[in-house]
Parts: sequence; structure tokens; C-alpha cells
Amino acid sequence: MVGSVTVRLAPDVDFLKTNGTNITTEVDITARDSYRVQVAAATTVLGGLIQVVLGLVKFGFVGTYLSEPLVRAYTTAAAAHAVVAQLKYIFGVSPTRFSGPLSLVYTLKDVCSLLPHTHLPTLVVSAVSMVFLIAAKEFNSFLRPKLPVPIPVELITIVAGTLISSYSHLNGNYTISVVGEIPSGLSSPSVPDVSLFGEVIGDAFALAIVGYAISISLGKTFALKHGYKVDSNQELVALGLSNTVGGFFQCYSVCPSMSRSLIQETTGGKTQMAGVASALVVLVTILKLGPLFQELPKAILAAIVFVNLKGMFKQYSDIVTLWKRSKIDLVVWLVTWVSTLLFNLDLGLAASIIFALLTVIFRTQMPTYSVLGNVPGTELYVDIETHKEAREIPGVTIFRSSATVYFANAELYLEALKEKSGLDISKMIIYKRRQEAKQRRRERRAERRAKRQAKRERRAQGAAKRQSGAPVLSVEEDASRWADTCMDGAITDNEEQGWTERENGTVFVIPVTPRTPDGPCRWEYLKGGDPDCTSLGWMSELQDGDTTTLGSSSDDTLSRDLERVSLGSLGKWTWDIHSIIIDLSTANFIDTVAIKTVKNIFQDFSEIDVDIYLAGCQASVVEQLERGDFFSESITKRSLFASVHDAVLYCLNHRGATSFPRYEPSMDTYNSTKL
Repeated sequence: MVGSVTVRLAPDVDFLKTNGTNITTEVDITARDSYRVQVAAATTVLGGLIQVVLGLVKFGFVGTYLSEPLVRAYTTAAAAHAVVAQLKYIFGVSPTRFSGPLSLVYTLKDVCSLLPHTHLPTLVVSAVSMVFLIAAKEFNSFLRPKLPVPIPVELITIVAGTLISSYSHLNGNYTISVVGEIPSGLSSPSVPDVSLFGEVIGDAFALAIVGYAISISLGKTFALKHGYKVDSNQELVALGLSNTVGGFFQCYSVCPSMSRSLIQETTGGKTQMAGVASALVVLVTILKLGPLFQELPKAILAAIVFVNLKGMFKQYSDIVTLWKRSKIDLVVWLVTWVSTLLFNLDLGLAASIIFALLTVIFRTQMPTYSVLGNVPGTELYVDIETHKEAREIPGVTIFRSSATVYFANAELYLEALKEKSGLDISKMIIYKRRQEAKQRRRERRAERRAKRQAKRERRAQGAAKRQSGAPVLSVEEDASRWADTCMDGAITDNEEQGWTERENGTVFVIPVTPRTPDGPCRWEYLKGGDPDCTSLGWMSELQDGDTTTLGSSSDDTLSRDLERVSLGSLGKWTWDIHSIIIDLSTANFIDTVAIKTVKNIFQDFSEIDVDIYLAGCQASVVEQLERGDFFSESITKRSLFASVHDAVLYCLNHRGATSFPRYEPSMDTYNSTKL
């Protein structure tokens, strides 16, 4: 990544110079390399400062989102990048350098196209080195129980390869590429060019994140293998200090090397002393021993890296394991591996983390919804679909979701509650409101007809009284006569005919309470049909389902008193559920959207006379409900219960159940119930 930054900011075309002898242009390598060193140092220092700051603000928590399948897939894909980077040294070819997304594909394609031009001496050195390393490692593993320390196979290979190359003149006789000149000593510290920070800040940030990701990934891999814990924030600070200090000495940005870490792990290094010993060897090599390794073939170094990545290649067996254990983790593994291969380590890491978080969101959006039943003889409530011994509580539905309720699944939660309870609350409420509106219209029409009928009767009685002077009964008197006759059990034909003529097919007005000196009497009217004394009452069942209570004042003014309509009286639906208990024991938080959803559940189900209760709420959830103004006069804390069993007992007592339902448990109830 540092190399791509230096190539982008210091391309060869910016350092062309004209040769005065033959009028040709050539690259000023000295000036180009000097400027590239400045770019690399500036990028390293800035990346180190970013890592230090991120470590101090506890940014290491991001490491918690790096699940084990993601880490193993990421390191496996990084190993593939390392292998492809070593192919040019193994085959002795010079492919074009690519950077950015799909660079691995382009590089691999270019290497394959150059295979016919493979340098055979280099390939032979690579093959011999690999065979020797593999055989020596297998022999080392065989003798490991008997040896006090592992045999340093890699060191022996490097020394032997350097000696053979030096005395055989492999570079001069067979043009085998060697390490070449290694400068001795350390550069004097210098302040990097601050003016370059603005141009490299994006690359420095990506470098800081990718370096941390590789570090924490390898750390977690070896921590799981050897049983210790990695402090992610400490890793960030350590990497940042290393890069910041190293940048002043013109060093490249550092991060844990996969191949070198595996080499150290396979050779027996387990503590910080192994790192100290490695650092001392590198320091001595830089100061004094560098020239001794100038004849070391690059093919041997590539073979060492290739062989020591064997442990990473074994992680491909995770595909088979995850296929059996978890399909979602398998998808995370595959997406991480593919994205890291195609988009390189930086973009691949970002894509992998985003996809892993999306799988978490997907799983919370599609949880398992279940209706719980009681295990006979216990206070346990389990899913009735998976536990055959569980019994439903009569009249009570206990609903539970396997995930917390929040904005992403609140609507799905409500739909699942409707499905599991068997009550299509939306349609029921719509139908009820339509029927209420229809009944109000009927009552208004009936009231107007009643008033007109009463007015006509009063006029007719007045006219008859003036003309004949014969006694005429009022509406109240007629109604009283009719009610008394019904109570006596008989109605004469003349009376019935009179009622029919007076009815005129419209309305009967019947007093149901006697008039008092200080208050009006109560009236009811029946629309259409012959009156039936069995229909008298505060709520009468009419032919078309209409019921209205009227009041009569002293000046004969009628007023309407509308009674609430229930869905049961409408005859559209019937159900035997009187209470629903929502088990929120799985919820660790609840947001404003979920609070509104739960409040709507309370309000909607109260429309059909079904009580809602909450059980198992954690203290933090109750506090969030209070802050969200969930509780009111209609929804009080009496709807909260510490456990499902407490809520069930309250529902049964509140709705008139005399005792908790008992079941005769089978002999193998406790043996076959999976809890």
C-alpha cells in the first residue's frame, strides 16, 4: 500500500532527464527514489499518528466486529495475496505492477502469460528450497517431542543458500536474482515533509485501519490457538508509536507480517523474548551483517514464505466445517474471502465488516416468533411447536420473539403477533368502525323518525280531543299498556291491530325506567317489526342489530345516548382470547419506534376487549419505556410483570378463572421436554 502511494505521487515521468550525448531521456533514479522516500516517510508518520489517536479514544472496539469466520477468511485471502506476490520470484519473471481493485487478478493473469518465459535456474532453486523446507519441517515435527528446541530450518536454509550462491556465483553464471546491496547502518532522523500530509491523508488512514486489522486478525488467530487475550487498543497504540518513530528514520509503515509471524510460531517462539531476539538479529544484520546476505537468492526467500503459509491454506477446511454448523457464518467467510481477493486488503476489509453487520441486522429482522405454553407441574413456559408437552393457557396467548424489538423489525413484530394470536386486528377494527359509523347513521335516522312520529301522534291526539272529546292515550300510556299486557302474557287482537296501525312500520318508543320528579325517564326505541317484550332492556337486540337509548326531558325533547358497539354483537368474528402476554425477556433495549408499536398494540387490542401485558422486562427497558412516555392513564405499570407466570396468574384471576389449569403430566414429561 505504501508502494502504491509512492508510485502515484512520484511516477517515473516526473523524473525524466535528457542525456546530452545521444539526445535521449532516462529516469533520474536517485532523485525519484529520494522523493519516494519522503512520501513513504510522510505516509508512515501520519498513519502512525492516526493509530495512536484511535487507540487513545478506544477505537479498538471495532475489533469486536471481526468475528472468527471473518478473521480466518481475511487472513486466508491475505495469504493468497502473499503467494501471488512471491510468484514472480519463484518463476523468475517480471510481471507488470498493478494496484487498486482486481490487482490480484491482473497480476495473476500477467504471471500466467509469462510462464512460457520462466527462468529455469530460478525455478530449480525454488523447487529445491521448497522440497528441503517441507521435508525438514516434517522431520522437525516428528522429533519435536524429543528436542528441547525446534530446529531453525529457515535459518539453516538462508545460510546454506547464501553460501552456495556466493561460491557458485549463481547471479553471474545463471542470472539468478539475488538480494543485492544492503545498506549498512541507520539513517539519521529527519522530520518528514509536512506539506505532503494533505495528499496522503486518505492513504494514511486506510493504511492505519488495514494495519490494525491485520494485527488484530493475526493476534486473534494465535490467541485462540494458544489461549491468551489480545488488547485491541494496546495494539493500536503500539503500532502507532512504531510507525510514528520509524517514520522519522525513513521507515516504511509496519504491521504484523503473516509469513514472518507464522515462521516465528512454527519455530517455537511464544513470548515477547522471541520478538526481542528477532529485533536484535535484524539490528545486527543492518549494522554489520547486511553485506553477507547480498548473494542470497530471492527465490529462497519466496520459497520460505510460500512454505510457511501452509497453515493459512489449511483454513480452507473451514468451508466444510461451517457448511455443517452455520450457513450464515459460511456466507460471511466466503464473502470476506472473495472481497479481500478482489478489492485488496483495505476495501475488502470494509466490505467484509459491512456484510457481517448486515447479517446481524438480517437475523434480528427475521427472528423466531413463538407462542409459549406451560410445562405441566412447573412455572416454565416454552414454545408449544417444539415442545409437545407444553399446554396453552385457556384464553391467554403468550407471545415471544427471539430478538429485541427495534425500528428494523417493529412492523414485522406486529404482523407476527397478529398471525400467532389468530386475530387480524386491522380488519377487525376497520369493520368495527364502519359498523359504528353505520349504526350512528341509522340512529340519527331513527331518532328523526321517532320525533316525527311522536309529533304526529300528539297532533292527532289533540285534534281528536278537540273534535270528539274522547279520551286519547299518550305515547307513554300506550307503551305502558303494551308493556303491562306483555307482562300479563296476552295481547288482544284489537290492541295488536292498534299497535300495528300506530307503528306504521317505523319505530316503537318504549320507556324502560319510570319518570322521577327530579329527572327524565329512560327510553328505548326498536326500529321496524313488531315489538317483543323479550327485547326490552338497556341493550336490545334488533332485527338489523341496531340499539339506541334515548332520554326524554320534561318538555318532551329526545336526546341520544350511544352505547359502544362490540365486535361480538356484530357477529362478524368470535374468539376465545381475553389476554395476550408479550414476553420481552429477550429485549435488551427498546427504541422510540418500538415503543410506539407496543403502545399501538395496547390500543388496538383494547378495541376488541383483549388485555395486553408485558412480562420479563429488564430494568433498562422499563427506564426506556418511562423516558419514551409509554405509560399513561390507559397504560399503567400494572401491565408489567416480572415473569410470564406472574402475568398468567393475574390474567386468570382478573378474568374470573378460579384456579390455574391443571394437567395430568405423562410419565416422561420431564425426560422428553427439551429446556
